[in-house]
Amino acid sequence: MVTGAGQVETDTTLEAELRRLAGSVPDPELPVLTLGELGVIRGVSLLGPGSVRVELTPTYTGCPAIEAMTSDIEQVLHEHGMSDVSVVRVLSPAWSTDDISAEGRRKLTEFGIAPPRPHSADEPVPLTLSVRCPNCGSTETELLSRFSSTACKALRRCVSCREPFDHFKEL
Repeated sequence: MVTGAGQVETDTTLEAELRRLAGSVPDPELPVLTLGELGVIRGVSLLGPGSVRVELTPTYTGCPAIEAMTSDIEQVLHEHGMSDVSVVRVLSPAWSTDDISAEGRRKLTEFGIAPPRPHSADEPVPLTLSVRCPNCGSTETELLSRFSSTACKALRRCVSCREPFDHFKEL
């Protein structure tokens, strides 16, 4: 039996593995992304043997996918030996599109969805929104609808190649 500092190290290693497992769950609305890449897994804590708490932040308060996310996280952690899984919604700090990883942004583009632009406190806020077409790369695009297949995406069309595409809205 490992005790003292060795136990803390073992718990930390297990928490990291449980976080990786929870983060590997595909987003139910954008299955090209994992919950880890989307940036909605806020914390994983081992509470005791077989017991884990996962903190999950929805992309917005009324996100209809939160129940599916919760269920999928519970299932994957149960399959990996956790008997007591608690998924808790955390609303503060609020999720932002800045929480999407670089890999997640790359996957969105590859999937044909224009990713949100990252924001930086050091950069000025742009006065216009130029959205790059994921098909041809042109910034000459037009808004067709503020909402697309999900509330977090808008429907746009490229003026150059004329292809419609989803744009993951900046939040």
